[in-house]
Parts: sequence; C-alpha cells; structure tokens
Amino acid sequence: MPDIMGRMDIAFPNLGLYLKDVPKNFTIFGFTIALYGVIIGLGFLIALLIIARVAKWTDQNPDDYWDMAIYVIIFSIIGARIYYVFFAWDYYKDNPISVFNIRNGGLAIYGGVLAGFATIFIYTRIKKKSFLLMSDTVMFGLVFGQIMGRWGNFTNREAFGEYTDGLFAMRLPVEMVRSGEITELMKAHMSDATNYIQVSPTFLYESMWNIGLLIILFLYCKHKKFDGEIVLLYLGGYGLGRAWIEGLRTDQLIMHTTGLPVSQMLAICLVVFAVVMDVITRIRLKKNA
Repeated sequence: MPDIMGRMDIAFPNLGLYLKDVPKNFTIFGFTIALYGVIIGLGFLIALLIIARVAKWTDQNPDDYWDMAIYVIIFSIIGARIYYVFFAWDYYKDNPISVFNIRNGGLAIYGGVLAGFATIFIYTRIKKKSFLLMSDTVMFGLVFGQIMGRWGNFTNREAFGEYTDGLFAMRLPVEMVRSGEITELMKAHMSDATNYIQVSPTFLYESMWNIGLLIILFLYCKHKKFDGEIVLLYLGGYGLGRAWIEGLRTDQLIMHTTGLPVSQMLAICLVVFAVVMDVITRIRLKKNA
C-alpha cells in the first residue's frame, strides 16, 4: 500500500484489509446525516427488540419495557453526554455551544449506564415493578447497544489506542482524527511521506469482548440464582474488559484531581463491587435456605 492514504480510507495492513472511502456521514434530500448517529439509533432499536424477547422468554410482559424505553434512551444519552463533557471540559470550555453537538461522538458509556440505572430505578418505583428483575433483562440490550456503539466509533475514527504494528494494527489519515489524540509515539513512527497514524483498534477489542460477554449472559440467564445477578455479571465482566482496554486508549477521560483515567478507575471499582455483592448475596441465600 502506498504511504499516502485517501482522506476517507481506513486500513488494517497486517490483515491485508484496505477500506476505501469509509464515510462519516451521508446526505439525503440536502440533509447531512452522521453515520455514527445512524449506528447508535439502530443499536437502540435492535437492543429494544432483544430486551422484549428476553422479557417474553423469562415470563415477563414485554410492554413494560417498551413503555420504559423512551425514558431510558433519553436520559441515558443525556447522562452519557454530561459524563463525557464533565471530564473533557478543557476541550469544550472555549466553545460551550459544541456541548450540544453529539454528531461527532462524545458519549461516555459509563455516564449512560449510570443514568440508565437511575431511570430504571425511578420507573420501577413508580410502576411498582422489580428494579433488579427489570435491570437484569435490560442488560442484554445494553451489551448489544455497546457492541453497535463501538462501530459508531469506528466510522468516527475515535476510541483507538497507542501505536502498534501488531496483527490488528489500524491506519487512519491524520486529518480525520483529533490532533490531541495523536501521541508522540505515533508521530515517531510517521515519515515525511506518510499522512496516517497506525494505532490499536480498541473499538474492535471492546466490541469483541462485549460479544463474548453477551453470549455468557444468554448462556447463564436460565441458571441465575437471584434477581440482580445478571447485572452483577455485566458489571464485573464489562468492567474487567474495560479496565484493560481503557489503558490502551489515547482519548482517556481524566479525573481532574488525580490525573487517573476515570473510566478505568470506575471499571476496577465496579469489578470489585460486583464480586463482593455476588459473594454477600450468595452467603445470605445459603443462610436463608
């Protein structure tokens, strides 16, 4: 492959895969639509279908989840944006209006998850439903939505890691990524004749991790011992993968006071929380048996 890539190209040279003109958006009737948004929207729709199917499979009423969906979607997006902007304020402080532009990405999954749980909690209190049971059911759609969301990151040329020349190394034209995410190590491996960076495709790693996690959730669902166990399995399983993958990324959101990657620290805390709560709950169940 030549050292000059097309502006919209994405390549995986060590896999022999060269993608030409991968779009970030497209136009219909004069309106420009971000592919990122389409993928996120499609992810939400399929996730809801999965949740409804799991609800029926576990003898619940799928209509309860369709009724709750609009609230969860709205507040999860708001939460994901607030979380991202809060920890990336240096990027937005000089142009506050850009806070409202999510077409180019900038949604942090942990913010969305926290807001989603809060919304489910409030909804179940009002409707007198089981918070833990409904949360367990929602986890299947959540994981699928995360899988789709990472491919939105792919089309946006974001959520990648440090320079690598490994099997899955990905090349992106410099002009298509944020300058602040180009590290000195990436620059050191560029020559005067190149116009691309070569990086770790952490979006792909997390997508594949989540596929494995979703399979585990489905296999374990019928064997769960208590309501809330699927939530704990998700928190521990996703947190374990995110703690590793986040350490590879160059666009980490940093805790203002500590300088530590906030999502990595939160992931580790959630793994510990999930393990401790699972052990405590199982001990209580044995005592009450």
